Amino acid sequence: MKWQTKVALKELVTTLVEYPSITGSPDEVAFPEHVKSLLDEFPYFKDHPEYVQTHPLKDGRQLLTALVKRGEEKKTVILLSHFDVVGVEDYGTLEKVAFHPRELTKEMYETKETLPPQVQQDLAKGDWLFGRGAMDMKSGLALHLSMVERAIEGAFDGNILLLTVPDEEVNSLGMLTALDVLKQLKQEEGLSYTACLNGEPMFSQYPGDPNYYVYSGSIGKLLPGFLSYGKETHVGEPFAGLNPNLMVGYLAEELELNETFVEHRDGESTPPPVSLMQRDLKVEYSVQTPQAAVSMYNVMYMRQSLTEINNKLRKAAERASLKIKAHYEQKASAFLSGRPELKLPNMSVRVYTYDELYQEAVERHGDFEVERRQNLLMSLREGGDRDFSTQLVYEVASLCKDLAPMIVLFYSPPFYPSVSSKDDPYIRGTLQHVMERAEQEGITLKEIEYFSGLSDLSFIGPASSPSSLDALLHNMPLSGKGFSLSEELLQAFQMPILNVGPHGKDAHQWTERLEMDYSFTVLPNLVSETIQKLLVS
Repeated sequence: MKWQTKVALKELVTTLVEYPSITGSPDEVAFPEHVKSLLDEFPYFKDHPEYVQTHPLKDGRQLLTALVKRGEEKKTVILLSHFDVVGVEDYGTLEKVAFHPRELTKEMYETKETLPPQVQQDLAKGDWLFGRGAMDMKSGLALHLSMVERAIEGAFDGNILLLTVPDEEVNSLGMLTALDVLKQLKQEEGLSYTACLNGEPMFSQYPGDPNYYVYSGSIGKLLPGFLSYGKETHVGEPFAGLNPNLMVGYLAEELELNETFVEHRDGESTPPPVSLMQRDLKVEYSVQTPQAAVSMYNVMYMRQSLTEINNKLRKAAERASLKIKAHYEQKASAFLSGRPELKLPNMSVRVYTYDELYQEAVERHGDFEVERRQNLLMSLREGGDRDFSTQLVYEVASLCKDLAPMIVLFYSPPFYPSVSSKDDPYIRGTLQHVMERAEQEGITLKEIEYFSGLSDLSFIGPASSPSSLDALLHNMPLSGKGFSLSEELLQAFQMPILNVGPHGKDAHQWTERLEMDYSFTVLPNLVSETIQKLLVS
């Protein structure tokens, strides 16, 4: 077999990294064909070409499945990975070699004195491979390909279905498309899916973390946005209006790192909210203040309901609105000191959810007119999901501009449900078995319930938050307009999940690296043990 040694796996992951499959790039479109060409070389797939397939997404990208069947056996473990990677602008002068692991790794070792201290410490005691995607997550795909090879040789008492998808780093359209593919394969091949095993790399819990982890779930993520719709004015008359840039500033004060959103569970904690976007919507320079600004925040959750989070976000916006009004009045009072004859407009800031403002617009202009305007924007769409969500909200706000100044809470893709199999005896037994086998290899594996790096397991695992999606979808402008998600879709294909992946560090950073002694020496057998345990339990 060709992918069963450390040297062979290093060579395999190197060739995978050399295909720069950045999300949304032509190389992401072509990558599944490369993987298919590797699998087509096996006599098994020459005899069964129908078992290796690429499947189209609605935008022209592809996902890939590869099935290895064991006779009439129905039990099947899904091996899940993604092959898209983030961009390489952060590499600076090393950008040209970011997708060339041999050259980049050599450069890193030769110039290690110039690297961050933690990287220097790692290089002094480990065998590391650098490159964009080496850790996140083409090493996981390489391991799964080696498991396919073992399955062909009869290593497992059941079936293996390799599933590797695009777009995980942006909207998970690959995984959402895969749900229908899995349903079709289940019917056509008579499969019974017992579990989904992901190969995402383990994430450090703190700088210098020496531990090795496995995961029984994956964290949830929301992307709430706030449209601050102010009152424009000439800069020579600043108190005749309200600048939305001031408004987003007070929203940031309320939301950035806000501890009330942090969830604690069995020693695990979600990170607090952080801003991912904050800018006004003014296109050209002039001495008129902007009319609107937008800010978006990363909010992660474990067990909280979406309604609870939505209420927290709204209350934060309401607190910000009071501070904005107080700021305006205090500055106006200081500016107009001694001139009591001058009267200023009321700058109370209203707070709406998108759904509330949409219903207000419908009441004023009729459902047909509001829908017509949004359909027109759809026909002219150019921007990505975040920008287009903002555009749709702005259009509705402009229909009710007399309500300004106002803050409108909405949501944009991506959305990742929180999922967990921690309390499933089937998964508990599997993880206990794997951790015991790791101890025999001198490795202590620690279980974490929620993989914190976000993963496509969110769309196939059991929901850990029982809440309805209504609070999210009713306030998501793109729901039904390019983004499709429903309770039925998420519940149709729930199965036990776990994540056993490689050891690496600094995902999405220019120092992204894979530790190969564990990942390609110890881990292959642990993954194999995990698969076998899942099939026979």
